[in-house]
Amino acid sequence: MGLIVVSNREPYAPRKGEEGRLAWVPSIGGLTAALDPALRRLGGTWIAWGERHPEVREVELPQDAPRYRLRRLPLSEAEVRDYYHGFSNRALWPMSHYFVERTTYLSAQWRTYEAVNRRFAEAVLESGAPDDPVWVHDYQLALVPQLIRDARPRARIGFFWHIPWPSSEIFRTLPWDRELLTGLLGADLIGMHTPDYVRHFLSACRRVLGAETEGDTVHWQGRAVRVVARPIGIEVDEYAALAARPEVEEAAGRLRRTLQTQLLLGVDRLDYTKGIPERLEAFDAFLDTHPEARGRVTLLQVAVPSREQVESYRQLRSRVEGLVGRINGKHTRDGWSPIQYIYRGMGREELVAHYRAADVMLVTPLRDGLNLVAKEFLACSRDGVLVLSRFAGAADELPEAVQVNPYNPTGLAEALNEALGMSLEEKKARLTRLQERLRGSDLRAWADGFVAELSGA
Repeated sequence: MGLIVVSNREPYAPRKGEEGRLAWVPSIGGLTAALDPALRRLGGTWIAWGERHPEVREVELPQDAPRYRLRRLPLSEAEVRDYYHGFSNRALWPMSHYFVERTTYLSAQWRTYEAVNRRFAEAVLESGAPDDPVWVHDYQLALVPQLIRDARPRARIGFFWHIPWPSSEIFRTLPWDRELLTGLLGADLIGMHTPDYVRHFLSACRRVLGAETEGDTVHWQGRAVRVVARPIGIEVDEYAALAARPEVEEAAGRLRRTLQTQLLLGVDRLDYTKGIPERLEAFDAFLDTHPEARGRVTLLQVAVPSREQVESYRQLRSRVEGLVGRINGKHTRDGWSPIQYIYRGMGREELVAHYRAADVMLVTPLRDGLNLVAKEFLACSRDGVLVLSRFAGAADELPEAVQVNPYNPTGLAEALNEALGMSLEEKKARLTRLQERLRGSDLRAWADGFVAELSGA
């Protein structure tokens, strides 16, 4: 038995190497780290959009010791525009994150979304054996399970929805709510990050489709579909080992010596769901109400570029950079600037050095499916404090974090003061409990558990 994995993003990306040859480099992210080992062990096929070098349709991975096949689907410019940038990221993404005012519901984009989902389903039907379990991932491919089911009624199909599932009142703003739910219910097993998301999904099935639900099961078209909360983890021990390497420790030490202040750290994709402007305004309020902190605290905000071709994201970048300039102009003195702003991505080693150096980690999204940055920081830190939005999916798992409402700048400012003034004993006690909890649900356990449950479906 092999495993068929289906995702929008591919696990290895092509890079030009020596003499113009393509080298296949693992993509950064939890999905690759979780499922690459499973496919190496089980064999099978990973189906994904071949964004770069689309002329390469198949490749055996990993290159040095092939264990499974990557099948790459090329998408046209029109498909990328309407399926990916359009329906996926201008309809489903904002709707799922409760930003209904940012949604764009266009019939043409929906039709392209349907067509691309059908192409992914057809690729599944052409790959592997009929009894190979199929695991489909995320909101870009919500119709794929039922499309497979129509052609292969006895298939074992799993789906994982990696972003928030909103309340049924929000979900019902989607003009194609019935079609999306029907697509997902082609699966035998649907995974989400939190019990709240599961509850919202079950409510949508009842209210939109009139389906009967019982416990964690939806009874639909003569089948029983289980919907389970399975928050994704991280490679805790690998992050901890990397953070303890001498060169990483030295990089963290250099950063602290350069700043010579307590370090608040934020690391986010530059997306309106992440609450970066709200965080900056709260930091401004903190400096206003705690003038003794001036010259003693620095906020280092890493903003990873995201969807730069979208006008609303360009506007967000301008707003963030304007706030950074205004706050620095207001508070800078004697060679100290309150905010250090970095607009680029970081490699894992550099990022871990920043985690290691931070006194306080700020993870304050307005809404987030889970948030792995919070977990990565906890795995790397020795005595840091996590300030975490109650609207991040990870909040339920991490009760020892200092939890905040990112819409309340005064409350967030006081949480910063609490975190910066926390005793070393309390910091270590909180961190120990959080790290123990992370080790109990690491990344590979998440993947192996879901595959095992799907295989028995």
